[in-house]
Amino acid sequence: MAALSTLILLLCAAKDVMPSSPHWKPTWPSYRVPVILPQSTLNLDKPQFDAEARLEVVSPCGPACHKSSPLPTYEEVKNYLSYETLYANGSLTETEVGIYILSSGGDGSRGRTRTKRQIYGYDSRFSIFGKDFLLNYPFSTSVKLSTGCTGTLVAEKHVLTAAHCIHDGKSYVKGAQKLRVGFLKPKQKDGSKGSNITNSAMPEKMKFQWIRVKRTHVPKGWIKGNANDIGMDYDYALLELKKPHKRKFMKIGVSPPARHLPGGRIHFSGYDNDRPGNLVYRFCDVKDETYDLLYQQCDAQPGASGSGVYVRMWKRQNHKWERKIIGIFSGHQWVDMNGTPQDFNVAVRITPLKYAQICYWIKGNYLDCREG
Repeated sequence: MAALSTLILLLCAAKDVMPSSPHWKPTWPSYRVPVILPQSTLNLDKPQFDAEARLEVVSPCGPACHKSSPLPTYEEVKNYLSYETLYANGSLTETEVGIYILSSGGDGSRGRTRTKRQIYGYDSRFSIFGKDFLLNYPFSTSVKLSTGCTGTLVAEKHVLTAAHCIHDGKSYVKGAQKLRVGFLKPKQKDGSKGSNITNSAMPEKMKFQWIRVKRTHVPKGWIKGNANDIGMDYDYALLELKKPHKRKFMKIGVSPPARHLPGGRIHFSGYDNDRPGNLVYRFCDVKDETYDLLYQQCDAQPGASGSGVYVRMWKRQNHKWERKIIGIFSGHQWVDMNGTPQDFNVAVRITPLKYAQICYWIKGNYLDCREG
């Protein structure tokens, strides 16, 4: 089997040429992604669900640390992308995968903690009020998990979130077996059914409507490791709901290099725990990146973990602007850089491999997952 350095070059293949025209639009690259297929599935013992839910992941390994880490071998990558599936009845399986490269070409990219230190200077977050915003795209794609995190609607019955919202790296968290996803809806006022009377001075009160989760996929790269080594690179999970949510969802996409993002900027909305009941939106510049992670200083608090990080770019094939999720907000890092403390908030990038895996989890057919 070829070394993974060759594999990564293939996985990052993108057919994107940066035009020199002054009227150039930030355009979604056309990626040819690998194929990830299940090879075997093993039944595991039922988990204990005894871990405490963590709303943030803290790691002292910063950009330089990650960039200097040796590349994993092909077998290690297959192991990291194998996954556990937790079902609502408490049963658990482990699925081994195979990775297949069908096309190639192009180029791509590759201590102490301070609890809740995720605001940088002036707090630049925006609370979203009013059903005209909360119930409309893209804000309507943000949902709340019963474990306290945020998720994003990525299909008719699927929610993308952070793995640590469900599993602490060693065990599933309390409440994971009866996991629910909450959708904000207006509170029905007594006797007000059919009434159009509103008070513009008072934001309309909202409530959560909950849907149970049917099954959950978590990559073994998260379960095998922890936040101090390979784990943060694989801090993502996919939830399948018991019934369709009937809302517009946001597609996933392969994360382009930061230099290709519009203004070098990302966006995400989440249910930060210092603003109970509020959906909080923010945007900021990407400060650094590795093959698997985006480093930024978007203001955030625990509870925003699991939010889908997205950008809006031009879709050449459809001749329209399109938002796609290119990462999952994971948490906070404090890094000692030559004796100088440096704070980052970190998002897990959707790489070609992760796109292939998440897309297969959603669609169940690799033929529908060939274009990232």
